[in-house]
Amino acid sequence: MKRKTEVSELIFRIVAYVFLIIFAAMCIYPLIYALAAAFSDKTSMDAGSVIILPMVGNKVGATIEAFKVAFMESQFWVNYANTLFMAFVGTIWCLFYTVLGAYALSKKRLMGRHGFNFFLVFTMWFSAGVVATALNYTHTSDIFASFVGKTAQEIDLKWVVIIAMGMNATNLILLRNAFEGVPSEIEEAARIDGATELQVLWNVYIPMSKATIATVALFFGISRWNGYFWAQKVIGDQQSYSWPVQVYIRDYINRFTTLTGEPLSDADADRVNALEYSTTAVVYAMVVLAVVPILVIYPFIQKYFAKGVNMGGVKE
Repeated sequence: MKRKTEVSELIFRIVAYVFLIIFAAMCIYPLIYALAAAFSDKTSMDAGSVIILPMVGNKVGATIEAFKVAFMESQFWVNYANTLFMAFVGTIWCLFYTVLGAYALSKKRLMGRHGFNFFLVFTMWFSAGVVATALNYTHTSDIFASFVGKTAQEIDLKWVVIIAMGMNATNLILLRNAFEGVPSEIEEAARIDGATELQVLWNVYIPMSKATIATVALFFGISRWNGYFWAQKVIGDQQSYSWPVQVYIRDYINRFTTLTGEPLSDADADRVNALEYSTTAVVYAMVVLAVVPILVIYPFIQKYFAKGVNMGGVKE
């Protein structure tokens, strides 16, 4: 027999659905606007008539002029390749250390295990702060440069960004908890068969924690792909060829648009006004192009997401 829905439950469902719809719209609208702006022309962007749909001549329409300009920007694609490289190599680097660290911390026989876990969690409670982190990255670049016999300014600083950002406490705890959930009987059987420590890790723990590893890899990949602040601070203006694409887009915004709220210099304003295309539309075209890899990869990892977080976030 079907249970009759009470009035209070019905009201709760309506409020919950309305809240979720509003929240979803707030999340997806920036992407919708970016797409609309990227396919709009200079007249419509200058008039501020773009809201949801792309506009051409202040009428609904589409143009690919902004994408043509973006494709012609060679520096954009150099920095785009840097982002691909930093995201791919950085994710592998992060996973390497996270898997090894999580495996060690999941073992009760590890001496000082509780102390290591405490200091790991402590870094989540109390952050070192921007200044201390900046100094850490600076010293990392000096140490890395000394190994190759150069100064910090002579090496490719995108490697410093990859190496210095090689660990995340939250992801390490997720993977540690997932490893702790692996039945000890399976490990014992592998050791009876003569498996070494690395063989146990590779053949037992990693295959049985694929969902959590895929989730952690997704977290690392997105953070490396979206990394802007520290990449800009570490690399700076002296190595623009090593910028990730996000830093290049920010630099393009500063030079050719008023999206930051600051007026352009007279020379830049004259140059922008003389262009036949909207520099703001070009920025949004670059943003759309920068989002494409994440949109392509995410559906293939999504199936592991909920399972991986549950496995790593819950400890029996």
